Amino acid sequence: MAQIDYYLSLNSPWAYLGAARLRQLAQKVGASVKVKPVDFAAIFPKTGGLPLGKRAPARQAYRLVELARWREFLKLPLTLRPAHFPFAEREAARFLVAADLAGGDPLGFSEAVLRALWAEERDPGEADTLKAIARETGHDAEALAARAAEPETAAILDAYTEQALAAGVFGAPSYVVEGEIFWGQDRLDFLERKLAGAA
Repeated sequence: MAQIDYYLSLNSPWAYLGAARLRQLAQKVGASVKVKPVDFAAIFPKTGGLPLGKRAPARQAYRLVELARWREFLKLPLTLRPAHFPFAEREAARFLVAADLAGGDPLGFSEAVLRALWAEERDPGEADTLKAIARETGHDAEALAARAAEPETAAILDAYTEQALAAGVFGAPSYVVEGEIFWGQDRLDFLERKLAGAA
């Protein structure tokens, strides 16, 4: 079974736009998805990227145009300026790693966090919201919170950022298969071709 290493920021609207399609693609081709939340504040300085607030005004304005285009094209609910963006995502990322360690549904959890931020005006930076999302995605919320607080979980989360750098990842979302990077939800068609052996 092919594995997709899925590097993402839980603040990324592009990860949100691609989340359901990634899940459907993996099911279609029989691939597994290893969800790896990454600290892009650590990645950008080493790869030439800039956080949103430091980008040129023209780039920031065009980002909103593109988000609106993709929202319409994909027929997905998306708030262009959500109330809780950006949120401090490390705790949510730790919950996500904990879901994986517990044998749960990290892909479903990540999709639910992204949807909460970009479509539901919920704050994934709040513990109560994270626990609610855990329950909504079939996890034991209290057990997940306890697992998220363990040092092992933090170490794995930090390792994912190092793995992303080693793989050449510079932006979110990035999907990596056999060392080949597909950056952005608009590359999912190419990812499918790769997984189908047609690339």
